[in-house]
Amino acid sequence: MSDTFAEFVGARSSRLLRTAYLLTHDWAMAEDLLQTSLVKAWGAWRRIDADPEPYVRRILVNTYSTWWRRRWSVERPTEKLPDSTVDDQHGAYDARDEVWRALGRLPRRQRAVLVLRYFEDLTEAQTADVLGVSVGTVKSQASKALARLRLDETLVAEGADR
Repeated sequence: MSDTFAEFVGARSSRLLRTAYLLTHDWAMAEDLLQTSLVKAWGAWRRIDADPEPYVRRILVNTYSTWWRRRWSVERPTEKLPDSTVDDQHGAYDARDEVWRALGRLPRRQRAVLVLRYFEDLTEAQTADVLGVSVGTVKSQASKALARLRLDETLVAEGADR
């Protein structure tokens, strides 16, 4: 059993870490999330049939949601970031960063749907299975999330500047 678990971790942890990072936007937190999820998976390893990746991915997303609920009362988002110690000599900012921030403003479920559908390239059915919701919920959450991104003022302003 431990050999198959070790093989799974060796083969799939980088992909799962990427998913964790896309959810958290922080490499250290993503590593903690993945490690916690793998510990939970180890406890259930004997019960997992067939391909364990969807099972572990679901643990990952559920753990992420649980962490958010626990940390919400402690962490407070701010509108302005602290001044940067590095001068941007060209005055340009990275559009990718703006997209990350816009994703961060989405509700957790909508962000999870976008990450699983478009970054992890899962089908609607696979995404629904990971999140434990219906395919219709995945479709509606993706549609709402994309609509919010289209109306996000920072992204609209970014597109107008080009």
